[in-house]
This record gives sequence, structure tokens and C-alpha cells, in this order.
Amino acid sequence: MRDDHSIREFLLEGDRMYMPSLSVDCVIFGFHEGQLKVLLLKGKTMKDWSLPGGFIGKKEGVDDAAARVLKQRTGLDQIFLHQFRLFGEPDRSDAGVHRNRAKKNQITLKQDHWLLQRFLTVGYYALVEYSFVDARTDDLSDACEWHDVEALPPLMMDHEHIFRSALELLRQHLNYMPVGYNLLPDRFTMPELQKLYESILGKKLDRRNFQRRMISFGILKRLKEKRKGLPYRAPYEYSFDKKKYERALIDGLFGGW
Repeated sequence: MRDDHSIREFLLEGDRMYMPSLSVDCVIFGFHEGQLKVLLLKGKTMKDWSLPGGFIGKKEGVDDAAARVLKQRTGLDQIFLHQFRLFGEPDRSDAGVHRNRAKKNQITLKQDHWLLQRFLTVGYYALVEYSFVDARTDDLSDACEWHDVEALPPLMMDHEHIFRSALELLRQHLNYMPVGYNLLPDRFTMPELQKLYESILGKKLDRRNFQRRMISFGILKRLKEKRKGLPYRAPYEYSFDKKKYERALIDGLFGGW
């Protein structure tokens, strides 16, 4: 949804701007205070929360539409974005959502209105550095907030299914591709990296085995500095070797967690 169009204009003229029957929904993951989080929206007149999503402009690529949604909701661009699945169950669309929104604006939608038709949606997941995100609402939403992945509020339509599918795929990706560069700050400790992996996988990992495996991948650089101000023995700080990290995204890693 473009910020420069009001709700009323969207309802009355959206069919001239957007593709019919096709949308994008984005599962935006972040990591903060040892917890994997997902960015959710609370739409105006909506009881349940939703994933950030939107419609595809008639002269816009599908990936471009997803990138636009991410930019509008996070203020970020040039971030990791992966298209992972098309969701198209016959009963996934909820025409009542749009009818209620139109009613609030004194508009009656005809049965053949484009928003009342069956919609397929293209699912994406994105990995973002939590501290860089400027979570934003628009004309159609009251809230845009982070939630722990283990404590989600009720989600509309099939959005929980989309979220679960994205999380499962992210877990699979950990077996053959690195992910930390997009979720962690530039400098981090090995315990922080391990906590990220544990939060994604939903299970504890052996500290020594984890450290040995991560170092064996050759994508980390141990820095001279140690993390100060901690109540326990100061751990070394690390950063990712960007060139080797990008090569690992292409060539892959080996072994499962």
C-alpha cells in the first residue's frame, strides 16, 4: 500500500494501480536480546495481526513489490530477501476484511470488486538487523511492532501458516548457508552467535561443538578486542569476513544442526 494514497482512494481506485488476485506477504525476522523476532502489523478495523504485505503494481515486478513493502515497513533497502513459496488455498482470502474497511469509510463494495476476489500471495522472508529498523505504520495500520516468534498474537487468514513455513525454511537454510550477517551487529561474541542459532532452531546447542563448527566454516574473523562490562569472563568479539560470507552463500556450507 503506497503511503501517498488514502484508504478511500485505495478502495475506489486500487484496481487501476494493482494486479488483480495476486499479492506479496513478507516474514521479516530480527534478533534482539537473545530472541528471534518477527515484525507484525495491526490493521485499522482489524481484530487480528498480520504479516507486512501489499499488492503488486501493474508495472512492477513481484520482487520489487516485496522490496517496496520492506522499505515502507522498516525504512531499509538492500537487505536479504528470499522468495520461498506461493500460497493459494481456495479459502485463504477473507472478503470480510475489505468489506469492513470499506464500510468504515462509507463505501459499499460490489460483488465483483477486485478486493473481494480470490487472492494468491507470494511469500518472502527477510533477515534484518533489529537496531536498524524504523518500524512504520501507514494509512491502513495502527501498529507495526516486533513480536517474539514463540509468543505470536492471533494472525489473520493464513498468515500463521505463512510464518511457520518461513521459519521452517530458515531452519533448513541453516544447514547449508550462513545467516548471521543479516541479523547481528557488525561486532558480536560467539555466545551471541550461538544464541541466534538456538533461537532459530528452537533448541540448545553444545557450546564447544558450535564454536568449532562455526570457525571451521572460515567466515568469521576473531578481533583483538574482548567484550567488556560482562559479569563473566570476557569473550572475544568477532565479525564476518564479508567476501568469504558472500562466497558461502553461493557455494554453501556443509552439515546439519
